[in-house]
Amino acid sequence: MAEFFGSIVGAAVQASPVFLDLERSTAKACDLIREAGSNGAKFIVFPEGFLPGHPTWFHFQPVSSPISNELNLRLFKNAIRVPGPEVDAIAEAARDAGAYVVMGTCERAANAPGSLFNSQLFFGPDGQLLGKHQKLQPTAGERIVHWGGWGDTLGTFDTEYGPASALVCGENSNPLEIFALTAAGTRLHGMSWPPHFRSAPDGTSLMPQTSLLAAQNFALMSKAFVISACGVAHPGYAEDLGLTEEAAERIASGAGQGGSVIVGPDTRVLAGPLDGKTEGILYAELDFNQWARQKIAQDFAGHYNRNDIFQLRINRRPPTDYISAEDPGAAGLSTERWAPPSDDYPSSDALVAELINP
Repeated sequence: MAEFFGSIVGAAVQASPVFLDLERSTAKACDLIREAGSNGAKFIVFPEGFLPGHPTWFHFQPVSSPISNELNLRLFKNAIRVPGPEVDAIAEAARDAGAYVVMGTCERAANAPGSLFNSQLFFGPDGQLLGKHQKLQPTAGERIVHWGGWGDTLGTFDTEYGPASALVCGENSNPLEIFALTAAGTRLHGMSWPPHFRSAPDGTSLMPQTSLLAAQNFALMSKAFVISACGVAHPGYAEDLGLTEEAAERIASGAGQGGSVIVGPDTRVLAGPLDGKTEGILYAELDFNQWARQKIAQDFAGHYNRNDIFQLRINRRPPTDYISAEDPGAAGLSTERWAPPSDDYPSSDALVAELINP
């Protein structure tokens, strides 16, 4: 297949789920995917934890409070399973739209059914589940309900427009994750953000400013198109989370929410940002000649890097919790788990990285 240098339409979905209701949130997601597809979108990105909602109650409630415990249970009972009927429904919507879809989810771990991941699922225009990314390091209160992922879900997935990638929320500011995806050649990057997070001493949220800065920084480093999808508070947010009157007024104003934006490889804003009181779909034309122009000037995983000085190691092997006595090598259980990198590390012409595969 010839390398793609044409144009496509990218879309950032800024919306709230039907809070902690997986079935109805999935139906809403499918409607939004089909709407974006009908408007020509070929790469569609959703906010963090859209299926079935993100645990922002930890921004307002103590970890062990009755409200937190009840919401934790509802999140757990409505978390998506992969594979599962909701995955099939999203895949069908992606096929109907003829688009790639990055869907933010709370995922039940397949091999540890009491554990949850903060995940993004990747779907192709043929209706196939192409892969997923599990957030490597949960942030703040997320750590109460989310398990951190491993290197096996850090990387790009193939599209007809070139390699694509996605990261969740604060990961989009992690320099090593940005470089790892830059080295993997990403040309399209999806960012998924929650409806709200605190980042100022007075308790207010700077999410729109933070997400815009992260999108432009990722574009500067990788030269990829960045589609940043931010959440907004769902109807009844204040009541469901038991907010104080002051916090409820702040949320109702839309302050610190939204900010979805689409950024080009030269860091220019192509569309947005959307304000925090708006549910909608943001569209922009993505001309891949712009990607090429920027890469010619600065390829941070190629001619603009010094790999004899800077090296990155990536462990792509997930840990093994246990093996049976019948398995080969059972006596050396520790050898099945993550191993520290060795000192005798090979070099390459582009990225110096150790990919430890299963």
